[in-house]
Amino acid sequence: MAFIVKKIISGKEYYYLNENKRVEGKVKTKTLAYLGKEKNEAEKKAAEIISQIEKGEFKMEKDEHNKTEELKKVEKSEMKMESKKIESERELENKNNKVEIEVEPRKKIDEITRIASSRGIFFQTANLYGGKAGFFTYGHLGKQLKMNWENLWRKNILGIGDNFYEIQSNNILPEPVFKASGHVDNFNDPMTECKKCHFRFRADQFLEEKGVENAGSLSIKEIDEEIKKRNLKCPKCGGNEFSETKQFNMMFSVNVGFENEKAYLSPETAQGAYVTFNEEFKATREKLPLGLAIIDKAYRNEISPRQMFFRLREFSQAELQIFFDPDTINEHEDWDSVKNERVLLKLASEKEIKEISCHDANEKLHIPRFYLYHLCKVQNFYLNVIGIPKNKFRFRELDEKERAFYNKIHFDVEVYLETLGGFKEVAGVHYRGNHDLVGHQNISKKNLEVSFNNKKILPHVLELSFGVDRNVWTLLDVFYSMREDGSIFKFNSAVAPIKAAVLPLVKNDDNLTDFARKIYLDLKEDWNVIYDATGSIGRRYARNDEAGTPFCITIDDESLKNNDVTIRIRDTTEQVRISVDGLKEAIKLSVQGKNILDLMEKINTRKK
Repeated sequence: MAFIVKKIISGKEYYYLNENKRVEGKVKTKTLAYLGKEKNEAEKKAAEIISQIEKGEFKMEKDEHNKTEELKKVEKSEMKMESKKIESERELENKNNKVEIEVEPRKKIDEITRIASSRGIFFQTANLYGGKAGFFTYGHLGKQLKMNWENLWRKNILGIGDNFYEIQSNNILPEPVFKASGHVDNFNDPMTECKKCHFRFRADQFLEEKGVENAGSLSIKEIDEEIKKRNLKCPKCGGNEFSETKQFNMMFSVNVGFENEKAYLSPETAQGAYVTFNEEFKATREKLPLGLAIIDKAYRNEISPRQMFFRLREFSQAELQIFFDPDTINEHEDWDSVKNERVLLKLASEKEIKEISCHDANEKLHIPRFYLYHLCKVQNFYLNVIGIPKNKFRFRELDEKERAFYNKIHFDVEVYLETLGGFKEVAGVHYRGNHDLVGHQNISKKNLEVSFNNKKILPHVLELSFGVDRNVWTLLDVFYSMREDGSIFKFNSAVAPIKAAVLPLVKNDDNLTDFARKIYLDLKEDWNVIYDATGSIGRRYARNDEAGTPFCITIDDESLKNNDVTIRIRDTTEQVRISVDGLKEAIKLSVQGKNILDLMEKINTRKK
């Protein structure tokens, strides 16, 4: 059966008459004739040839064969022209558009949200039904970004100690667990209500947004006095009369079983580690320090979820509870490796950030070595692994009014976020004493003391607590920038959801696409990479800049001759040639935090 085929090359149309025939059990396509560039002419000529075929009169004339061969030359010429056009576009892009543009915070939030939706980073949950405040769904890129952060956390935070392990608890725990922890009685936020429109919201958060620092340390009475003194207006209707502030318990209660036994969705992952400590201590050969980590969901019935991922009703936490002998609080076997490292502290008694060595913080500020060792490791995670700029990072000490009464030492990890207008808490390092184990011992009526170093002790706990979603938003805020050619996320390679994009320069050259697909499949064995052949090369670069892809690997005619490719560096738009055999090593080095531009000659030389 003969049929007309239209082929588009560089926007121009070419028409053929093809025929399918079964040969040795396989269907093969043969071109019978070239029909020209005009549709009407092609249809007329095709009708004549099909009529000849039906009468058994058609033979492929020599001139028809020559026309087909001529068309192949035309196609090849057009493809070369297209390749040159794309090459020119690539060179132009390489020369221009490196200048970054300052973006005001509101526009930055809008741009991040736009990219998040269009590229699959996150969406409002159940948008189909109008969504609900305090709930977000991670798209395919967002989930990968989140997993990359969690895996780096496992390697660098969980990996701090030899006797540290990850466990999996439950999201629903019985009520006695939270009576013991104090959540049933004390897990409250101050809530006030506008008397005009009846809008309810967190009073301390409301004050902080109006310029009151550390409003969380104020009493209920002090909050009401501050609202009146400042004559604040309702954020919804503008009214200025509010009800007296009250405490609101943020836990979600659930009923379990046919007898409706009361339980709660866990408001933090930590309790799963505390109620499992005794069993894990025995299972891990009764050694201290013992670290139990949980990465999981937590649930808080926030009064007024706001600030994107910073006030969620369902969120993820990564927490490490380190159980240790309190007599060794001023010891750590690896202390010498960190004692000269400098940490960035914002002390409660001082206005400026103090950069101080761990040794001096121990000697002059009397912060214990065990605490400082882990504080230093957390700082290293943010500055050297994630790549947070030093000037956007600090540990802020909470004074006795702000911190939980059982926390003996409490520093929050804070990062400066332009989208939220200042330093915001993303993690914390808390010396909790034995408060939690004492509570569980009292409520359960079971002795949780353990034998260690020839004595009975109830271990103390150092908690390293991280809000995973807050850290994802931190990545989006800190690493977002805008150039003249569009938005870009400058994630480092270790955290970037896509490590590289493989781009054949033109998509209708089988040799190029086959070569590119082979590279893509090889890289895909080790990393999350993508293959993209759609659109102009400039648009493909822009798509990957918005996704935070560190490298675009372009395959062109030279690649086929020399077995090499062009790598475009996202942050600078520089383009360099590298051997195909050196690609995996280059990406591996980048994921390890090394600059491949500095190592390019070494990589190429080694692989020749």
